[in-house]
Amino acid sequence: MMASNDEHTAAPVIALHCSGSGANQWRQLGETLDARNALNALNTDHARYTLMAPEHYGCDSVGPWSGERAFTLADEAARTVEIIDRQRGKVHLVGHSYGGGVALRAALERPHGVASITLYEPSAFHLLKGMGARGATEFAEILAIAARTAEGVVAGDLRGAARSFVDYWGGHGAWSALRPSVQAMLTRWVPKAPLDFRALIHEPTPASAYARLRIPTLVMRGEHAPAPTRLIAESLPDLMPAAKLIVVPDAGHMGPLTHACAVNAAIADHIASATCAPLA
Repeated sequence: MMASNDEHTAAPVIALHCSGSGANQWRQLGETLDARNALNALNTDHARYTLMAPEHYGCDSVGPWSGERAFTLADEAARTVEIIDRQRGKVHLVGHSYGGGVALRAALERPHGVASITLYEPSAFHLLKGMGARGATEFAEILAIAARTAEGVVAGDLRGAARSFVDYWGGHGAWSALRPSVQAMLTRWVPKAPLDFRALIHEPTPASAYARLRIPTLVMRGEHAPAPTRLIAESLPDLMPAAKLIVVPDAGHMGPLTHACAVNAAIADHIASATCAPLA
């Protein structure tokens, strides 16, 4: 986790990882922000940034969900909301896939504490249910991968469940390309996957609620995005008054990892632009 040389004056950037990943997903984003901080060190008019990358339930650092009740997106977002509440100023929210869904939920709970939002293919699957015939097709695709993953978990085939999950989001062969240590980590994590799917699918927030987020928002999708997250990414700028969409060439759903330089540069540019923007 990257930290600024002066945490009291640095603007917090909260980056939320995708399902099955962890804080290390954002290591290169931290390096990008560090480089921007170094360039701006001699100019007091430029903001400095400190990266925070809280991990989700299911990660080794956090542990499993307590099971005391049905898990919701609000439960996952609570840690981010607490971080926002502890800050003296506004934060910049960044989220990839599941982390993007969590970021949207946190922003809705604390809109006045958020200076900017950057989302890479946020998996806000609940929105698909209100998108007509095309949304129904993409929603069915998500239900299918969610069911396949859950069936593997229930059957005790955790490795098979993890392989199905990774190959859907990363493309055929993505699982085989992973290091054995990463495969082992994902096999330990995968019992959390059905909770993530359920929380995203059953999130009760209506589409109309996102109009309240009058916050500078950058939505990114990969050129080769899966159909469900492609549709969500393309629809969000119509729901959020200050949102814009860009496409990352040659990237897929895992663009923040496979195309980290391009994605992190776009994140840093958006944060800097939002920092300099006049107050509404």
